[in-house]
Amino acid sequence: MATGLVLSTTPGATAATPGAVLPTPTGHNVFAQSVAGAPLHRDSQALVADVVHQVASRYKGVAAFNVRQYNVSAYQVPAGQRRVDVRFDDCQKKGYVPRSMVGPGGPLVQVPVPDDAVPSPGGDRQLTIYSPDGDQLWELWKVSRTSQGWQACWGGRLDRVSQSLGVFPGSTGASASGLSEAMGAVSAREVSTGRIRHAITLSLPEVAHRSSFSYPAQRSDGSTMRSSAPAMGTRFRLDPRLDVASLDLHPVAAAVARAAQTYGFIVGDRSGAVSVAALSGEPDRALTGVDPWADVLDGTASHAVMRDFPWERLQALPEDWGEPQ
Repeated sequence: MATGLVLSTTPGATAATPGAVLPTPTGHNVFAQSVAGAPLHRDSQALVADVVHQVASRYKGVAAFNVRQYNVSAYQVPAGQRRVDVRFDDCQKKGYVPRSMVGPGGPLVQVPVPDDAVPSPGGDRQLTIYSPDGDQLWELWKVSRTSQGWQACWGGRLDRVSQSLGVFPGSTGASASGLSEAMGAVSAREVSTGRIRHAITLSLPEVAHRSSFSYPAQRSDGSTMRSSAPAMGTRFRLDPRLDVASLDLHPVAAAVARAAQTYGFIVGDRSGAVSVAALSGEPDRALTGVDPWADVLDGTASHAVMRDFPWERLQALPEDWGEPQ
């Protein structure tokens, strides 16, 4: 059996046990960089105002915290997990089978998919698989299981993931930006300890046109021509001077706020509403019968978790901030 990933500073064990962990991004990983002392973007005010408008104009002005759907469904697998070839599903009507997916060493070749894996609910049907023994991470997009086995529309694999930037090579990966989805997602365990020690992925409905993106993003599927629309990869932080303890926030939103002051948000994908990335609790619930988010949310509906979050106190960082010179 496999279990859901939980970001932690403790290295992941090889045994598949409830609460098995994925090491927190460290070193030069783009999700590990502190942004507390970074300079501001010359158009920070306009970029922040755009995000505030996107939040206010959808779903009664509350950003989504996606623990029930459109999230990251992640599994840690043991060394002996059987590997299978994942069939390429041409859901985008490309009309060909990309060698980057199924060629030698491709991310859909010999993948240790657990038999009981369940992709995330929602249109993306995301699936993350972490092998601590192989030091590898797979992220697959639009995954399904048919009578012929597992299939996916796209995906990526990170080798030596413990030393990686958190960025998938070339055109691979499951996000529109090419950034790891699992590394930017919030876990129930992190929130329960009050410590999120990495940048958090922020998805926006309206992202600047795909011709423009900012490091660490590798690409974009944005279509918005508005000059104030944030580019894929844009980093935001919450004003470090803000006293989070003085705000009337849900404990989850408060933990997100504290992390955003130190590590920030990275615009990593597009979505139907402004949303904060989270790890699904379904893999753990299926294994243990307990939803790890139940106690953390404490009866609050997931769509209300981010109520009153101070989006207007965001600050945008310069384009390509942190890019190696």
